[in-house]
Amino acid sequence: MRERPTFIDLFSGAGGLGLGFEMAGFRSVWAVDFDRASCETYALNFGHTVFCGDIREAKPPFPEADVVIGGPPCQGFSPLGQMSPSDEHVRMNELWREFLRILRVVRPSAFVVENVPQFLGSKQAQLFLSTVARLGYGALPIVLNAYEFGVPQKRRRGFILGSIIGPPMPPTPNGIRRTVRDAIGDLPIEPTNLDLHFGRSPRPNSLERYKCIPPGGNRFDLIRKRPDLAPACWLKKKSGSTDVFGRLRWDRPSLTIRTEFYKPEKGCYLHPESHRPITHREAARLQSFPDSFQFLGSKIEIARMIGNAVPPLLAKAVALSIRPYVVPRQRTPQESRMMAESK
Repeated sequence: MRERPTFIDLFSGAGGLGLGFEMAGFRSVWAVDFDRASCETYALNFGHTVFCGDIREAKPPFPEADVVIGGPPCQGFSPLGQMSPSDEHVRMNELWREFLRILRVVRPSAFVVENVPQFLGSKQAQLFLSTVARLGYGALPIVLNAYEFGVPQKRRRGFILGSIIGPPMPPTPNGIRRTVRDAIGDLPIEPTNLDLHFGRSPRPNSLERYKCIPPGGNRFDLIRKRPDLAPACWLKKKSGSTDVFGRLRWDRPSLTIRTEFYKPEKGCYLHPESHRPITHREAARLQSFPDSFQFLGSKIEIARMIGNAVPPLLAKAVALSIRPYVVPRQRTPQESRMMAESK
């Protein structure tokens, strides 16, 4: 095995999962994603080119790697994406088959698949598990909460960890519990518009709405205090999501950071103290990205990359748990002959 085990990163996005693997001592050798800004961001941070396009168009030869990792599209599995059979997300849900295609060719000693927890209970996951078993991999499906691994955010993600020497042991929570204050408490209260600490200019009506929400509060506080400021649809719907128009608390973790964290009406994204939504820098830190990680693209593209990413500290824990299962790759006689002939 190489001194630094290597990995191939499928559906890589900006590289949250890959960054965690590099933090754990692995090295990225190849990646693929369809989003241009994500590919450019990945290439900048990992130091190699990325196949930018439809993964179905990525053809062998692929680099040798000890591990294959990736998070196939999850919209159709997510409770936020209950789609009709004709929806484009149904087609996207089948892209996990591309993970299997590349796994068959590369034949790494281990793999990691990441997705929403609902994926693990799907028929697609059962088919995936039965297929990797036939390929000789032992696999462990598991749901992990990022908060238990030092990420200042309650975010549950599903993983399938696999190895040719048997099902890997799950990562052990590290006992580190970080809060919103730990993550962003040292940043200027008001945005500087530098280094992703972007501010917005809310309308006076929006600002008055923000002022109605206490730490830990949500849209129901607005309805109670200032019904005249509440949208009609909120007044009609007396139940439902409690994170919409929510305000973070300094001494607790955030809730899940999604792709539109700059819109308070999309979730619990109001700053704990200032009357504004969190900035891109604050969202990146709540995802456990270090400030040294550089994002390329528009504000909307960067927000999408941040919200879609696997928190790097969670990915690091997964990588450390899989590392003992990375063993020297056994070549077939045909592969050995081909390697000998190429020298």
